Amino acid sequence: MNMNEIKKTMLESKNWAIYGATPDKNKFGYKIPTRMKNHGYNVFGINPKYKGETVNDVEIYSSLDEINEKIDCIDIVVNPKIAMMVIDEAVKNGIKYLWFQPGTWDDEVIKKALDNNLNIVYGHCVYAILGMEE
Repeated sequence: MNMNEIKKTMLESKNWAIYGATPDKNKFGYKIPTRMKNHGYNVFGINPKYKGETVNDVEIYSSLDEINEKIDCIDIVVNPKIAMMVIDEAVKNGIKYLWFQPGTWDDEVIKKALDNNLNIVYGHCVYAILGMEE
C-alpha cells in the first residue's frame, strides 16, 4: 500500500489511540483527540501523566494494555524518542497502522516502523486533514 492508501484506510477506521493526549488546550495532544471525537471517531487518549483524566469525553490511559477495545490505529503526538517506544507497544498489541504527526518522527523512527511491517503515515497532519472537512 502506498501512503495515500494507508491514509484512506486509517481515516475509515473508527478506533484510535492518541499517544500524547493532554488536557492542555494549547497542545495538539488536546486538539487532535477533540477534533477526531467531533468527527465520530472512538478515541482513547494515552499519557501516563494524565491517566484517569477525561478530556472532552476522551478518557486517558497510561498504555494500550489498559484499553478494552480493539484499537485500529495509533496517532502519535510525542517526540521521536517516545515514538520509538510506541512502535514497540503497537507491535506487541498487533496494531498495524500508525500516524506520525509532524515533529514526532525522524529517519530512525520511520525505519523502525517499516522494519516492523507497520503501515505508516508521516509528513501529514490528521488535525489539518479533518479540519478541511469542516
